Amino acid sequence: MLPVISISREFGSGGHSIASKVAEELGVPFYDSEIVNRVARESGYAKDVIERKGEDSTGDAWWFDISSPSAQYFQSPQDEIFLIQQKVILECAGKGPCVIVGRCSDYILKEAEIRNLSVLIHADMEHRIARILNRYGEIQNVDVKKRILKKDKQRRTYYKYYTDQTWGDYPNYDLSLDSGKLGEDLCVKTIVETAKVFPY
Repeated sequence: MLPVISISREFGSGGHSIASKVAEELGVPFYDSEIVNRVARESGYAKDVIERKGEDSTGDAWWFDISSPSAQYFQSPQDEIFLIQQKVILECAGKGPCVIVGRCSDYILKEAEIRNLSVLIHADMEHRIARILNRYGEIQNVDVKKRILKKDKQRRTYYKYYTDQTWGDYPNYDLSLDSGKLGEDLCVKTIVETAKVFPY
């Protein structure tokens, strides 16, 4: 039986596209926007809020003093979204093999002792900038490199807060693939072939 596959990715590395192709190759469900939709329905927050708070951190969720008496009764929107995301991810994984993108899914599945092939997709800055420009085109007054670095920093902060681990640190993953050097197709092939022989 195939494992659940969790795919973490650097911004601009093509991880989302690779994850989608892996799911298609293996004939298993692909969960990304579906998680956003379900969390939005269950939480009552708008989809754009889920997308902002459901994986990236801007640091505005922790402005309060956690030592204050009122802190124990306070739950930030980001914390609430994380708990619902966690529930949805476990429900998706509980249905059988699938591919899940981001949202600390690798950590959530590991903690729940669900058989999980965790993958990190990364690439050098040159390839990431080129990919983003190819996909979105030039955006006036936007420094693409700064945008990439900011996005990575937000994901790193979010992951660290909820897992106490370092996002992008290769020992946390079963596979770490450089999509800039390998290309999407080889990354997809590697993940698919690994999933088929992944140990129980």
